[in-house]
Amino acid sequence: MCTLANRKNHRLCGALGLALLVASVASYADSPARCAIDDRDREVCLHSAAKRIATLSPGATELTYAAGAGDQVVAVVSYSDYPPDAKNVVSVGSHTRIDLEALVGLAPDLVIGWVTGNPAEQLETLKALGMPVFYIEPRSMEGVASAIERLARLAGTEAAGQAVADNFRMTMTELAERYSEREPVPTFYQVWDEPLMSVNDQHLIGQVVTLCGGVNVFGGQSRLVPRIDDEAVLAANPEVIVAGGMGEENRHWLTHWEQYSSLMAVSEDNLFFVPPSLIQRPTPRLMEGTQLLCEKLDIARQKRRNT
Repeated sequence: MCTLANRKNHRLCGALGLALLVASVASYADSPARCAIDDRDREVCLHSAAKRIATLSPGATELTYAAGAGDQVVAVVSYSDYPPDAKNVVSVGSHTRIDLEALVGLAPDLVIGWVTGNPAEQLETLKALGMPVFYIEPRSMEGVASAIERLARLAGTEAAGQAVADNFRMTMTELAERYSEREPVPTFYQVWDEPLMSVNDQHLIGQVVTLCGGVNVFGGQSRLVPRIDDEAVLAANPEVIVAGGMGEENRHWLTHWEQYSSLMAVSEDNLFFVPPSLIQRPTPRLMEGTQLLCEKLDIARQKRRNT
């Protein structure tokens, strides 16, 4: 496993040796093996429930805590800010550049990677060192619930994870029953500002717009996250514009559109903000983000009735 020649990888191998020894001894005391299929369709099996988990994206961190395994998390990456306890866990870099030496030194027995967010070569290095890597990246509402169940299986927290997954399914079904058949509202969801980006109907956020009875004006785009420009938004003339982003305070994105008085969203004062961590992370907090978005579209519907 540890055949890489450079000095840094020798250090990684040395740090990993103790971790593997501890894990192998523990495995004999626990059975049977715990297996789950990750979001790259790989079966990952552990000899026993994971006791030391590294989560390499904010979404992975949140999902692992939701699965009831927060006490087993020993490493996170930057912006892993929910739940608040995650802020106290050692950070091993960012989701785009992991400090492998620091990570291996923490001796995780399970690494939770993000399919498209982590550097592929770094995760391949971890696998080459013999470290179990479980990839997740939910792209549907059922995918969120399933990810929680699978993480709970690997962590030995099935009861806690199942309760969260069941509640998520039930709540999202109730929201769909309440809102999906309401009057359609042409909606532009702005996921980024420079370059200007939206989402299509296959994206999880696009699915939320549809659940709320919205019509995603860029829903037919071929890319999950299409790049667009102001002219495309003006041509689509959405009745509602919703801003997201990376931080929790991106309302200034909405002021950009106020210069276009011909836009229906501007003339009707339907420029809305939903905290991105509630809707752009595929986690149980999507329930709260969906409720907020549905309420924004209802505001637009009510304004129609009042004119």
